[in-house]
Amino acid sequence: METTNQQPLLGGEWIIKESTLASTFIPEEFNEEQQMVKDMCDQFIDTEILPIVDRIDKMEPGLMPSLMVKAGEQGLLSTSCPEEYGGLGKDFITSTIVNEGLGGGYSFSVAIAAHTGIGTLPILYFGTEEQKQKYIPKLATGEWKGAYGLTEPNSGSDALSAKTTAVLSSDGQHYILNGQKCWITNGGFADVYTVFAKIDGEKFTGFIVERGMEGFTTPEIHGKWSLRASCTGELVFDNVKVPKENIFPNIKGLKGPLGCLSKARYGIAWGALGAAMDCYDSALRYTLQRSQFGKPIAGFQLQQKKLAEMITEITKGQLLVWRLGVLMNEGRATPAQVSMAKRNSCELALNIAREARQLHGGMGITGEYSIMRHMMNLESVITYEGTHDIHLLITGMDITGLNAFK
Repeated sequence: METTNQQPLLGGEWIIKESTLASTFIPEEFNEEQQMVKDMCDQFIDTEILPIVDRIDKMEPGLMPSLMVKAGEQGLLSTSCPEEYGGLGKDFITSTIVNEGLGGGYSFSVAIAAHTGIGTLPILYFGTEEQKQKYIPKLATGEWKGAYGLTEPNSGSDALSAKTTAVLSSDGQHYILNGQKCWITNGGFADVYTVFAKIDGEKFTGFIVERGMEGFTTPEIHGKWSLRASCTGELVFDNVKVPKENIFPNIKGLKGPLGCLSKARYGIAWGALGAAMDCYDSALRYTLQRSQFGKPIAGFQLQQKKLAEMITEITKGQLLVWRLGVLMNEGRATPAQVSMAKRNSCELALNIAREARQLHGGMGITGEYSIMRHMMNLESVITYEGTHDIHLLITGMDITGLNAFK
């Protein structure tokens, strides 16, 4: 939505600019490379996502995969991949700026995060050199799309209760997978799936499953009111023969899959802030333009209170994920710290979306503004890759040393 208001706020530090998200403290910490990545994301959202957002929400066949290819052409899928595998080899902060930048683009960012995070990282961290050479370059360009299978119909937060099994074939050349995964982002169209199963019903191990393997089907989940643009599906394994060379030799137990989830959750922490920033930006623009009782509604105390609290929470959230990124780059971040950041970002984003809806009045429920899309999507973001309550208990266990899960 265009605005003619260019009046600097707070001594000129924050300036409303057309087609950009509101700036806070953190962008001033970006180096030239990080700012370039952020600008690339903003441009991609403006040119590729916003003009067709209604088509994306209606899940037009083939649209999401084609957008992911375009994102790959822009280098947005390869920031965390090493250069030797066709990536850009950037640090954690630079890579996850993509999540924040695309977070304003509704649930498109979810497809990207699932692909670049949990869809690619397990191969990068735990795969053999042959597996990396085969899969990472094509995942980095978007030629192949990635997905991740851990959650099952009766196994969510309690991952150890998963029932999908893998049994070595009689010829010793394949593992036979049987079971079902659900709530899989990109499940309906991905080419490469990182799947976790129990060998002999006991030891968790990761496998690389490819679309087209006999007995492997990916039915899509319909009827969602949240993350409508994201293709969510099931993975069904009916005696699927997975070549022995597709197993991750270095994954034993849940340490592997949960370690990759921690990296992906860090990206979610940035992405939720991107949605919050978009809601704040829209609310600020609208309240500066909308006049009642002879002046813009942004001039009333209660509206200023809402806006001031929004930008304060966004800034606090950015400072948290920025510091966490520094720790991750130094190899000092803990899973509990990631849980805190993911939970904080999701909660503040959802609260800001709700306040922004009120600031837009009746217009806030229309498709002309992004608010309701963000509200519906964030209701899922606050749950996936660890529910709000589970992340709270992880923090609780970290500070008390007492396990509340048992």
